[in-house]
Amino acid sequence: MTVFERIKKLAKERGYSLTKLNDEAGLGTNSIYHWKTKTPGTDNLQKVANVLNVTVDYLLGEENQSTRSKKSVDLNDDDAFLTFEGKPIPEEDRELIKRLLRGK
Repeated sequence: MTVFERIKKLAKERGYSLTKLNDEAGLGTNSIYHWKTKTPGTDNLQKVANVLNVTVDYLLGEENQSTRSKKSVDLNDDDAFLTFEGKPIPEEDRELIKRLLRGK
């Protein structure tokens, strides 16, 4: 399967037309359609991968996982909040961050 075919298939699965995907990725007019015959640049592939929530490697056919894995973080684990800008996060700020992440 070519890069273009893989993108077309993923776009359809995620409810995008190629034109809408092209626009969402901020590419030039009909850029994705040109990939039928031309090799896309990595920066443009990355933009499309971001919209489709996949890796560039997946678009290139180099990996089988179609979606990026999302690492789960245990909010009760103090190591989840080590530092911000190289400085330790105070305990009261950690509690505020935890409440915000939980939506409370």
